[in-house]
Amino acid sequence: MATQPVTIGVDIGGTNLRAAVIDRQGTMVDTEQLPTPSSVGALEKALTMVVDTLRQRHPQITAVGLAVAGFITSDQTTVRFAPHLPWRNAEITTRLSKLWDIPVVLEHDANSAAWGEYILGAAQNTRNTVLFALGTGIGGAVIIDGKIYRGAYGVAPEFGHLTVVPGGRACPCGKRGCLERYCSGSALPLTAQDYIALGAHPESKFSQEFANKPEEITGRVVVRMAREGDPLALAVLKDMATWLGKGLSLVQDVFDPELIVLSGGVARDADLLIDRAEAVLHHSVVGAGHRPISRVVSGELGSEAGMIGVAMLAHERANSDVEDK
Repeated sequence: MATQPVTIGVDIGGTNLRAAVIDRQGTMVDTEQLPTPSSVGALEKALTMVVDTLRQRHPQITAVGLAVAGFITSDQTTVRFAPHLPWRNAEITTRLSKLWDIPVVLEHDANSAAWGEYILGAAQNTRNTVLFALGTGIGGAVIIDGKIYRGAYGVAPEFGHLTVVPGGRACPCGKRGCLERYCSGSALPLTAQDYIALGAHPESKFSQEFANKPEEITGRVVVRMAREGDPLALAVLKDMATWLGKGLSLVQDVFDPELIVLSGGVARDADLLIDRAEAVLHHSVVGAGHRPISRVVSGELGSEAGMIGVAMLAHERANSDVEDK
């Protein structure tokens, strides 16, 4: 059992909620995990169960941080909307803080991951950093002068829903041609299906295997076959890397960061993407060849970045509460 003050960081995903006890050095001391329930009551009951379980084992827990994929109000008290969670305009920090009798911090999951990388990971010793999270979709976070940038209403940034192909592929967000329809884990099968339909690389084992069942293509299949050297799969990854580079060039033009951290599930395979993405980035920015360009690196904290980051934010909250007393 930890003997110093610790906090809990909870990453609330659409499938699982994962919680970790984190000390002030960012070391993971203990963990718990439960499936994510689909109703508000069941979700908050599950969170209470996880928090109570960890507090029984670690009585010195001083605060809880919740990382949520959704729109969080700028005062970090309310979940406006989370596509994979039941909360809608739910003011949860005050309610859960009273229920648990402990300070509760609420943060967007990408902001949490970015803060983890900033404090303890790949973005240490920077001041202006962008996290570009590649998963099923695209998440994003911006740190400016050492502070998380949330925008006026807590929604910024939505890199994945920048329109890059007017009238292009339909997006679940309601728009068409969003970047994440061409550059994400869910985009890989769509691009592979397009290539097969066009008859590209007919010699490809991939093309031959899925020509009559394109609906069975998954992102993991594309990546696996690319690593095996399949020409069609490699072409699909090249297409994604091109879109990634274009997306990063938009980020560079708007925020001019010193570092871009690639995070998320797809970023585990960044070695298949990063060289071309960086080349496209360097050629696509305004003033190409006449300005500094940010470094692009993979995150160091992996899937634990969100839990660690929001736990460190909870440490800050606990410390400020002590100072205010």
